[in-house]
Amino acid sequence: MNARVDIPETSLAADLSNQAIGQIAVGLPGATAVFRRLKLDFCCGGQISLRQAALDKGLDLDDVVGQLAALTRSDELPATVTASALIDHILERYHAVHREQLPELIRMARRVEAVHRGHADLPVGLADLLEQAHEELLDHMQKEEEIIFPNLKAGGTAMVAYPIGIMRREHTSHGAMLEHLMALTHDAVPPEGACNTWRALYAGVAQLSDDLINHIHLENNVLFPQFEPKASAIGGCGSTGGCGCAG
Repeated sequence: MNARVDIPETSLAADLSNQAIGQIAVGLPGATAVFRRLKLDFCCGGQISLRQAALDKGLDLDDVVGQLAALTRSDELPATVTASALIDHILERYHAVHREQLPELIRMARRVEAVHRGHADLPVGLADLLEQAHEELLDHMQKEEEIIFPNLKAGGTAMVAYPIGIMRREHTSHGAMLEHLMALTHDAVPPEGACNTWRALYAGVAQLSDDLINHIHLENNVLFPQFEPKASAIGGCGSTGGCGCAG
């Protein structure tokens, strides 16, 4: 089950300013970081409209709306799905977004765990789990950006099958982390009466799960298979495990 409250596209384009900032925080993952940066209280003060909140703070409403609208991201693939175009899409749509998502989720998780200590449904250990996921993803993405993706953009080599195998194994570990994450948060469904911060946290967790699943799918099932047969044909093992060819 997904905890996000979808905001219609027409609202993002025209009526976002009239929505309560608490509703926006819950419905638009990433909005909490914008509100925090602008010092807009979306939790206890989340019942007022974005227009009124901006007015009270002396902020330019169009600028605030623009920052929020920029958070909506398309999963549409490039028109021509070459390896190079697909890699650029993965870098922009997933690598950059994960780097934005996780620090804000960690911050909110620590806040929820501190403020609601003792609550029966509190996801104890969520911040630590997200922090571990952040560290592992940063390391994983750096290896892709510095080693694998440049190799694939250059056409691939026989040796690329080995690091691709490592990435596939790390993807499996990421999948196990997501299972733990969703179990800890009851499939990202906040408890009845949860505050806006808690609800926004779970909306962000749901978005992270969706994004990471799509990210892994594109690499495992679309990008990597283009190069693994080639690597095998020109002398690479192509194995993701210990095949004994180096013995």
